[in-house]
Amino acid sequence: MKALLFICHGTRLEKGRMEAEEFVRLCMAQIDVPIKEICFLELSEPSITQGFETCIEKRATSISVIPVFLLSANHIKIDIPNELQQLQTTYPEVEVNYGRPFGVHQAISHLLWEKIIKSAVTLRKNSHILLVGRGSTDLDVKRDLEAIASNVQDHYGIPSIQVCFLTGSEPSFEEALWSSSELYEQVIVVPYLLFSGLLINGIKHTIIRYQQQTTQNVTLCETLGYHPILKDVLLTRIHETLETKKYACS
Repeated sequence: MKALLFICHGTRLEKGRMEAEEFVRLCMAQIDVPIKEICFLELSEPSITQGFETCIEKRATSISVIPVFLLSANHIKIDIPNELQQLQTTYPEVEVNYGRPFGVHQAISHLLWEKIIKSAVTLRKNSHILLVGRGSTDLDVKRDLEAIASNVQDHYGIPSIQVCFLTGSEPSFEEALWSSSELYEQVIVVPYLLFSGLLINGIKHTIIRYQQQTTQNVTLCETLGYHPILKDVLLTRIHETLETKKYACS
């Protein structure tokens, strides 16, 4: 019997966990698979092991694992595969298919543009957009976020866009924000984060401190959240994984 196991990152904030679950359940409703479960990599429950074993208890013989993550970093390449390999050692009779994160997808540029224009600002010739990612020591994360920023700029003719990060990569968000203070009249901060959590709260606090010391116009966009474009991308990843015939964690 087939099962889908969705792995979200997890957060200490209840609001963020609920947002993640709501988004996944909306996508679940469009997939005809008998067993569908949600779990979290860290900070929230159920854990990956708990989610996997719930699928087993419901008599799953094939589990397609869907990482609900934006980019492919160490969590996707190392942490989750390691857990899945341990679980498959425990349950060798169960087929496990490991899917891909959202990744660099052309449709996401349209979502980011929508977030920008919904922030109730008019782009000026001297406007600067900061696309803020979580960050990672994995260089692929910086490459992929830069590719996404380039897609947005190419599609919509944005005058200036720069990627920056909250941790693990350079430049940092705070560094990028301060370096823009004398160069641009307007800065629009676009968090490349799925849901509410401590990270978006940190961005807000950094902007508050920054605006206490400058007169620059700074606008913060919403997190990506539930959106039909993200739903379509996730559904694409689900169908890809369901069609996979072998276990793959690389």
